[in-house]
Amino acid sequence: MCAIQGNRGVVYTGPGKVEVQSIAFPELSLGNRACHHGVILKVVSTNICGSDQHMVRGRTTAPSGLVLGHEITGQIIECGRDVEFLKVGDIVSVPFNIACGRCRNCKEGKTGICLNVNPARPGAAYGYVDMGGWVGGQSEYVMVPYADFNLLKFPDPNQALEKIRDLTLLSDIFPTGFHGCVTAGVGPGSTVYIAGAGPVGLAAAASAQLLGAACVIVGDMNPERLAQARSFGCESIDLREDGSMEDKIEAILGEREVDAFVDCVGFEAHACGCNHGKEAPATVLNSAMQLTRAGGQIGIPGLYVTEDPGAADEAAKQGALSMRFGLGWAKSHSFHTGQCPVMKYHRPLMQAILFDKVQIAKAVNVQVISLDQAVQGYADFDGGVAKKFVIDPHGMVAA
Repeated sequence: MCAIQGNRGVVYTGPGKVEVQSIAFPELSLGNRACHHGVILKVVSTNICGSDQHMVRGRTTAPSGLVLGHEITGQIIECGRDVEFLKVGDIVSVPFNIACGRCRNCKEGKTGICLNVNPARPGAAYGYVDMGGWVGGQSEYVMVPYADFNLLKFPDPNQALEKIRDLTLLSDIFPTGFHGCVTAGVGPGSTVYIAGAGPVGLAAAASAQLLGAACVIVGDMNPERLAQARSFGCESIDLREDGSMEDKIEAILGEREVDAFVDCVGFEAHACGCNHGKEAPATVLNSAMQLTRAGGQIGIPGLYVTEDPGAADEAAKQGALSMRFGLGWAKSHSFHTGQCPVMKYHRPLMQAILFDKVQIAKAVNVQVISLDQAVQGYADFDGGVAKKFVIDPHGMVAA
């Protein structure tokens, strides 16, 4: 039994507000029953995600008091009696999807929609609205269930700490960007458009390069983010500028369509050109059908919600968007949505990091902050800076 009792975490307290508060130290329990298959982690690093910002901006039904954080890397300090293949001291990556490993979907590799970890709907995550009520990992300590199934152990703890800026991105952002590219059909020689140059968009752009894309084009309205995309070899389009997207694509490729399209924006999308300050939640999806070649694929890792209290119209508040779906049907497009099944990708992506095949932390411009700096980190992230904020609760990561 672990003797440590103190714990602190980042808590959502209402629209636009987060606080670092004292929270309960985790226990190996699920409600009133013991969780013998779980572990308690000392959090080594945890990230602020764009998905967290949707909640903090009041664009979901997240309750006040929710402990945030679903991107977790940690060191095991206590194991339940049924944990067989992990031990105290191991440093592990935690997939943001909580998965039992026993249900039909888990056995099919669809760990993002596990049937047993959320009574409300398929799929669960740490510290996220409607995802089962699990305590988040933007904290000093966290409990992880079904540990043998869920956790990715790093082979060498010392090497892991040396590359922790990169490895901490394995819990969500890197696999999510990679998943968006895989489901969009990106491969050697592909031309790819990435909508959005936030951290997931930048991770998707780096993933497209890893998959062999010939040309990766990133569109955004933030000049700093576009400069970050160009820093590792991407082409860029400033979506504040007027003009048709086909013309802008043609100026880069000599063609008016791309092979693959990845939506890394989601439901808080804005219109382009002179209307770039106005929300248009379906604009990226409509652009995807417009700009993707006939027979092409569209990956949609960007978040879309069933309820958006802050939407501009009543339909969008219920997740109903105005799409030209007939265009996508006529062009025989394939659409791929939903949460990334992190376990499908995290080991091979770990290997790519450990063998220096990708510099994902450099691509997304990781900045390490302390737990006490998390509130400012949320404010800076929401301000559109081209950084991925990694929280180091214990001072284990060299700044």
